[in-house]
Amino acid sequence: MKSARLIAVGATLTLAVLTAAAPVHADAPTAASILKSGAQKGIADGYPGVVGQVRSGDSAQYVSAGTGNTATKAPADPQAQFRMGSNTKAFIATVLLQLEAENKLSLDDSVARWLPGAVDANGYDGSRISLRELLNHTSGLPDFVHDTSFYNSYAANREPDRAWPPQTLVDLGLALRRPSSEPGETWAYSNTNYVLAGMVIKAVTGNDPAIEVTRRIIEPLGLRHTVFPTSDPLQGNYLHGYAYGWLGTVLTDVTVSNVQAMGSAGAMVSNLDDLATFTRALLDGQLLPPAQEAELKTTVPTGSAGISYGLGISRFQLSCGRWVWSHNGAVLGYFSTWYADDDGSEQVLEANTEYHLQAPTRGQTDTDKGMRDAFCAL
Repeated sequence: MKSARLIAVGATLTLAVLTAAAPVHADAPTAASILKSGAQKGIADGYPGVVGQVRSGDSAQYVSAGTGNTATKAPADPQAQFRMGSNTKAFIATVLLQLEAENKLSLDDSVARWLPGAVDANGYDGSRISLRELLNHTSGLPDFVHDTSFYNSYAANREPDRAWPPQTLVDLGLALRRPSSEPGETWAYSNTNYVLAGMVIKAVTGNDPAIEVTRRIIEPLGLRHTVFPTSDPLQGNYLHGYAYGWLGTVLTDVTVSNVQAMGSAGAMVSNLDDLATFTRALLDGQLLPPAQEAELKTTVPTGSAGISYGLGISRFQLSCGRWVWSHNGAVLGYFSTWYADDDGSEQVLEANTEYHLQAPTRGQTDTDKGMRDAFCAL
């Protein structure tokens, strides 16, 4: 699930910066110290925990604020896993681009070629929507997240084990409204697009998208802390996720939530190091041949604040003049974001452990400003 930031894109505070190099001093105007300040503001705004990373070349510095578990008060660990939500989308787009490079499909293929009848309802026609339009969000398909029954079930977290088959999610989206624009005409973020993209991966390969993502990306890159779960809860070293109630006063542990509800649009789990490794490999051409790399980075305007969108990644210019590639991920209990330059050699990443399906919150705004300022300081 995305947040508005992508489109526009009382406990005692404890904070540590971990680094392989020299310690970062509080009075040093470095990227890490700036990110540290933003994390502190996030905790002051009500986040239980914030972890972040500044990476330049082979050097990485880590920021940790608050707690990773409000019950035990354990400090938030920058090496811990978290649900990364819509950052899953870049993995899905990568698999489809790899399949194109192998001549197993074309991004100009229609959805109907691989999924006959999957979107033929309520005035929608899969023969007129391309795979590329799914990946860059110009399909015109509504977002199933806005279905009231789905939203209430997911937000309340009453049914963490409920099955949400991909076609059911697609059908919920299609039923929301009739088409309001032609395919390719208008940009509108929709999780339905990436549920369908996952269905295409299975139609082409015979495997669930989780299997293809693992075989093609997770294993080759050695992402030891990245998984694509279908039902299992988080295990091992992980940050707990939390959500405030509608009045913003009661904080509930929602670490165990329904991963089938997001599927190939946002179910994956990772940590800062693995997410940094993946995005660098994606941007510098390790995962894709030149032709597909060019497709990945071919953007369309979103109509919002100079932000354009490629295939599972967005691009915009920071106030300091630097251009970044970026995406965020927002699922119940977790909000994560990454920024990177064109080849991924410079990166800033952060994960926050509260999300209640409302954006932007004060915490999101303050931590994102810290990320942007930190990137400008690299």
